[in-house]
Amino acid sequence: MTTDTTATTQTSHPRTAIVTGGSRGIGRAVATRLAADGLAVVVAYAGNHADAEATVAAIEAGGGRALAVQADVADEAAVSRLFDAAEETYGGIDVVVHAAGRMTLSTIADLDLDDLDALHRTNIRGTFVVAQQAARRIRDGGAVLTFSTTVVGTAFPTYGAYAASKGAVEATTLILAREMRGRDVTVNCVAPGPTATDMFLDGKDDELVERLAQQNPLQRLGTPEDIAEVVAFLVSPAGHWVNGQVLRANGGMA
Repeated sequence: MTTDTTATTQTSHPRTAIVTGGSRGIGRAVATRLAADGLAVVVAYAGNHADAEATVAAIEAGGGRALAVQADVADEAAVSRLFDAAEETYGGIDVVVHAAGRMTLSTIADLDLDDLDALHRTNIRGTFVVAQQAARRIRDGGAVLTFSTTVVGTAFPTYGAYAASKGAVEATTLILAREMRGRDVTVNCVAPGPTATDMFLDGKDDELVERLAQQNPLQRLGTPEDIAEVVAFLVSPAGHWVNGQVLRANGGMA
């Protein structure tokens, strides 16, 4: 009898995930992967409504539940409305995956400081705004996950501004993990290596892409699906003992 009651409750009130940047790339792979695990997914997107709806359609075609919500992650009012939509539609929030981000490449000497400000608005302020709402609203037992980059450690030229912003993401994540004491909520950060997304491939010729692919012992680029599998583990009950960590998902790149 107890088992039947639990099953009914889980069916009526599924675990719910918010995935920012969920319209394409790693975010889309994460959204569809979590939906395959039975989570209801709120796909947050900045401006590409068609791609967001395509993600929702793919999830629904697989028998899952999903909702697309537009939100500028650096706008606290918009992010608050995003969390409102998740709570109103699905009853609560159990997982927050903040995959939205911006990348600008330039040497430090040549960087346009307006680009620096835009990058920091999305990557630092956006992470902080989403983390703030997650800390206030996520249900006990939940999971929060942010995204950094392996370049924080590899220190490739032209990645200075981007890596600096992601270093701030790592610091924010580790502190939030400690501030969530007593809530049974895990907070982790995934730092992918070179991954075959539009954002990564933009502006790179085939020779450079191949050279980067050879940097790790597995001798290939990562895929969004590779990263989604890592995320799915970390936010699942099986990964709940992992907390306050930055996981370098990069195929072994030093």
